[in-house]
Amino acid sequence: MNFNNEIRFNSGTIGYDVKKTVDDTIKYLGKDIVLGVTLALGKPVKILNEFYRRAKEDPEISLKVITALSLEKPQGKSELEIRFLKDLVERIFKDVPDFDYMKDFRNGTLPPNVQLYEFYCKPGSNNKNKHYQMNHVANHYTHVPRCAKTLKCNVGAMLLASREIDGKLVYSAACNPDITLETHATMMIERAKGTKGVVLAEVNENMPFMYGDAVMPAEAFDIVLHGEEFNYSLFAPPKEPVALSDHMIGLNVSPLVKDGGTIQVGIGALGDAIVAGLIMRNQHNSEYNEILIKSGLIEKNRELIAEWGGTGTFDQGLYGASEMFVDPFMQMYKNNILKRKVYDSAALMKLLNSGALSENHIPENIIETLIEMKAIHSTLNREDFNHLSYFGILKSGLNFEDGKISDGNTVYSAELHDKGNLKEIRKILGNKLLNGQVLLAAFFIGPKSFYQALNDMSEEERMQFGMAGVGKVNQLYGAEELRSLQRKDGRFVNVGMKATLMGASAADQLEDGTVVSGIGGQYNFNAMAHALPDGRFILMIKSTKGSGKKLESNIVFNYGSCSITKHSRDIIVTEYGIADIRDMIESEVIKRMLNIADSRFQQQLMEEAKKAGKLQPDYRIPEEYRNNYPEKITKLLKPYQDKGYFKAFPFGTDLTDDDIELGSSLKAMKVLGESSKIKMIAGLIGEFVKPVPVSAERHLKRMKLDKPESFKEKIYRKMILFALRNNGKI
Repeated sequence: MNFNNEIRFNSGTIGYDVKKTVDDTIKYLGKDIVLGVTLALGKPVKILNEFYRRAKEDPEISLKVITALSLEKPQGKSELEIRFLKDLVERIFKDVPDFDYMKDFRNGTLPPNVQLYEFYCKPGSNNKNKHYQMNHVANHYTHVPRCAKTLKCNVGAMLLASREIDGKLVYSAACNPDITLETHATMMIERAKGTKGVVLAEVNENMPFMYGDAVMPAEAFDIVLHGEEFNYSLFAPPKEPVALSDHMIGLNVSPLVKDGGTIQVGIGALGDAIVAGLIMRNQHNSEYNEILIKSGLIEKNRELIAEWGGTGTFDQGLYGASEMFVDPFMQMYKNNILKRKVYDSAALMKLLNSGALSENHIPENIIETLIEMKAIHSTLNREDFNHLSYFGILKSGLNFEDGKISDGNTVYSAELHDKGNLKEIRKILGNKLLNGQVLLAAFFIGPKSFYQALNDMSEEERMQFGMAGVGKVNQLYGAEELRSLQRKDGRFVNVGMKATLMGASAADQLEDGTVVSGIGGQYNFNAMAHALPDGRFILMIKSTKGSGKKLESNIVFNYGSCSITKHSRDIIVTEYGIADIRDMIESEVIKRMLNIADSRFQQQLMEEAKKAGKLQPDYRIPEEYRNNYPEKITKLLKPYQDKGYFKAFPFGTDLTDDDIELGSSLKAMKVLGESSKIKMIAGLIGEFVKPVPVSAERHLKRMKLDKPESFKEKIYRKMILFALRNNGKI
């Protein structure tokens, strides 16, 4: 890397030495480094670690890292958790490198000359981390590029995929065009003004090469690092188990999705639950409707479902518009649900939405129609020709020269105001629309099988999954007509922590000010749903948190933190039902929220509302909503679970049966310890007089407790045995 005093691109210089690259960057910029790095999977591990190493060695270097979701391998808090995770981490995260700065961040030993600014983290992972709480950047996802400029970002760094296309090496931002594209453009504007800045990248050959706006030329970077050391394994988080209550939330969301519409879902158990419900609706429709009827959901929400959703199969299919491209979308694609294609043409989208055009049927009057719509000129120019060819309106292999179209044998006039010429051009129409997409997303992350599925696709098939900047994905601004047409019947589904009886909700911060995660794109989804005439924002809330004496309601009268205000309320779903609270008067909102709260808290919540003058003193919650207990869900879904539905891992898992068996047992023991210490202690004492079952020996060996060497290890051994017995595994 040969920087001089001139600000210029180095024309995509290919490098191999990360140490020299970082050294040259510091020599060029000085020791004040503000490093903007892509979030999650898109972080260039080697570049980041080298900048951090240099900052640790040289206290005169000031290193500020602007990012989000610094992925970490699971770490246990207790000794039992550490023992349990050791084998799992070595197996699932083999050859996945660590971020060195995160080790020190987690241990509270970041040097004073290093600052980490994150706008989003794994929910709950930094609640007690003082550095994160003091340095969290509260920004909407779409505002992060602006934030990077404000913080004077002078180094941009990312992880890339690469391909040779038409004899030229090109790159793809792949999993992270989200903030990369806009931040890169901003840096180039600043460089043109004379501000120093550097753009670095490293190429990982394991990264799926994604298309759409993610494709970038080599000249977009100052230096791109290639080499075997950069081909490390990608971080692939294993699936979370989906509880029956999660499945019930997914089922409650599923009839709000309209066939032929648009969907946005997120990562985690609830994302899997929604898609499992949609797949059941599509493939096992009879049983699906049977469950919804038994649950009372259909009867209670008949008009809402009829207007905004449905319970039939997905004949037209869905289009995905989501900041995150996660495995649930892949599962919808594999199961013939994610199949509605959209096209970057407002005229074509109008025709598609009206039914006048379809992917596999181009009507013979399409040219006349497009002329009438003023989408093309009556005398075709090259731009019109390219437009018609790109979307398959005109068949492939045609040429346009001097105002005429040729197929190699026949020449057709582009003067289409002449009816004869218009009739002739029908002979060269295509028979199928081209370059449609089933999904637009800003970044992706998922299990190993997800990356493998992307890599196994043909280039043509993978082109259906477009990647773009988050400003294009999460909002309508800039191309409102086109994006509104593409995202018809949009259902933007997100997760919250708490919801008030008035319909406000908290998703990112506790009322004491503790930042739990970050707002991400939630505000944008909500705003977009309200802006679209046929859009809805669906917020999923688990009705309770904790267990035993620590059980608390997530539906509360009021809350000292707010992510979505009551003025933007829309639809809130718990495992107990749906509350359609858009445009409702205050008292009606409260009644509907009470109906989906856990019945152990309904009376208290209702009394608070009455005391505040929000409900009539004689109001009573209707009888059909007073049985909102976990046992009700278990009774409804367990028989279907026994038939193979509602699996804990509906789309498979990288975990082994032993991982699941022992992990769930340890989790159940932890819950028991929080709710009833007496039962916990009594159970442990009982283990001292019971023999060790043969079925438990492999678990003890894994935990290195088959031959305990100290009294502490003997106690741990009994805890494992009790955990397995308490969970019905021995």
